[in-house]
Amino acid sequence: MIKHHPNEQLLAQYSSGELAFSLSIAISAHLEMCPQCQQKEQRIVAQQAEQAWDADNVEEANFDDMLQCILATPIEAPKTKTLHKKKANNSVSLEGKTYTLPTAFRSFEQLKWSGFGTINRARVINDEQDVRASLLHIKQGGEIPAHQHKGYELTLLLAGSFSDEHGTYQKGDFILLSGDVKHSPKTEQGCLCYTVQDAPLHFMSGMSKVLNPLGKFIY
Repeated sequence: MIKHHPNEQLLAQYSSGELAFSLSIAISAHLEMCPQCQQKEQRIVAQQAEQAWDADNVEEANFDDMLQCILATPIEAPKTKTLHKKKANNSVSLEGKTYTLPTAFRSFEQLKWSGFGTINRARVINDEQDVRASLLHIKQGGEIPAHQHKGYELTLLLAGSFSDEHGTYQKGDFILLSGDVKHSPKTEQGCLCYTVQDAPLHFMSGMSKVLNPLGKFIY
């Protein structure tokens, strides 16, 4: 059961097209997995449409004249053309498992994975100023040492589960953390996430000088 969701402000920004692409992907993928947020988003879209209608000073139009104009315009029959669409690869295979990705990821192909210990990462977006968006896979029994974020971190859990000091998260959970949150995620069965960050991780353990390059790798 999904317990963590984007707030209504984020949903409203998504519906009005105000979010950055990296965040829009996360919202779209979450909506595909979450009926509860689908209903919220539909309500928000309806409210935005009503507000836009009320805000516009719509003049009365002569619809009869408009209709006559449309009917008087000759319409050419469309030319028949066969289109061969390339089927998007909407799944990834890691550690002997195949994961089906939400539709929002259909345009990302030939992902380049790199590994460090129990972590595999594939960059998805790398061109939104300091924002980095990636698919992050943690192997069965894997753990990311205690750290905090110099900026924000958004995690959308696509498969599996993980836990930290603040709770346990399942497929579909949308977790947005601010820079002052410290945690150490770990997973028993393994998990696949979509992450968005605007700054590297900073590890808090005594081995921080050794581990902090890993923070840059994950970021």
